[in-house]
Amino acid sequence: MTGGGLEPLDRAIVRELAANGRCSFTDLAERVGLSVSAVHQRVRRLEQRGVIRGYTARLDGEQIGLPLTALISLTPNDPAAPDDYPQRLEHIPEIESCYSVAGDESYVLLVRVASPLALEDLLRRIREAAKVSTRTTVVLSTPFEGRSPTL
Repeated sequence: MTGGGLEPLDRAIVRELAANGRCSFTDLAERVGLSVSAVHQRVRRLEQRGVIRGYTARLDGEQIGLPLTALISLTPNDPAAPDDYPQRLEHIPEIESCYSVAGDESYVLLVRVASPLALEDLLRRIREAAKVSTRTTVVLSTPFEGRSPTL
């Protein structure tokens, strides 16, 4: 293994789990050509190393009452202020992801809310908690999202 990469068997395991996180160890072993115990051991080691960070269900925002998705860019009101925005915002449940970015803004947030009114309230809470100005892009449709990296 060089440069933090994965050896071929681990890469195959990760690829299979990225496609189906509910894949059984038996099915996984069959797909990658190892015994069930060897697959179990490798998956446990990949989890311990942080290669596999967890398993989640991908939910349909529309069906769970959160049909409005937006990207919110944050710009500090005071450029000299400490860069602790993620800590100031982590308590807000509508924020699904927080990305540190290059460019004019410091961070971009991915949020999901129930309505334009809920988005307006969320923007107010973000501005108050983080002392930032915001620029919001509302998502009209999502042709695809949550794809796994190509391995």
